[in-house]
This record gives sequence, C-alpha cells and structure tokens, in this order.
Amino acid sequence: QVHLVESGGGSVQTGGSLRLSCKVSGSFVSTHCMGWFRQAPGKEREGVATLDDDGRTHYADSVKGRFTISKYYAQNILYLHITSLKPEDSAMYYCATAADCGWLLPPPLEKYIYWGRGTPVTVSS
Repeated sequence: QVHLVESGGGSVQTGGSLRLSCKVSGSFVSTHCMGWFRQAPGKEREGVATLDDDGRTHYADSVKGRFTISKYYAQNILYLHITSLKPEDSAMYYCATAADCGWLLPPPLEKYIYWGRGTPVTVSS
C-alpha cells in the first residue's frame, strides 16, 4: 500500500510560481514511476509530468518549459515546480504512482495504481 499526500497549492496571480509536493509513504514497490496530473472543473484529468527512477521525464506540451518534476529520494517527496503560471493552469493537482512507466512516456493512465487527494491551484489574471 502506498499513501500519497499533496501540498503546496494555493492562489497566485498570472506569472507567479508554486512548488507542489507529494509525500510518499508505505511500500515503495509501486513507486518507480510517478506522475503529476491535474483536473479542472468540467474537464478530464490531464497528465502534466512524469518521472521514473531512471531519470526519464515527460511533460505535456502545455507545460513544457514552465513545469519541472523532480524527486527527493532521501525523504520520498515528489515535487512539481511551476513557473509562469497562467489562468488555464488552475486545477486540482494530483500525484500518482505506478510500478513502472514502461518503454514509452507518458505511460497509459491505467498503469497508475495509487493516487493522492490533490492540492488546488488557482491562478488569477
């Protein structure tokens, strides 16, 4: 069992920055692949960034150059550094884990086994 707790969300103005955190606890067998997702009201969940234990990353086109995913292995924390925030980035942000990402990134959604409850990000213009 893996337990994920996100934090770091908040309300910011356009152009602002945030650092989201995802604390991982429990079994680490299914955490070799981790991702950040977001879901805005009325929209489908969207994958924004992926990181595996080999250091491979993948970003959605809409966030490339502005979002950076990283992991602090010593404390089992996954981060998402967000800069140049736009109103369209407003959403609930979730982290999730998978046993592995597979050959191609991003992995299919069904690979993700454990999910956190999310942290909200609101960007005002």
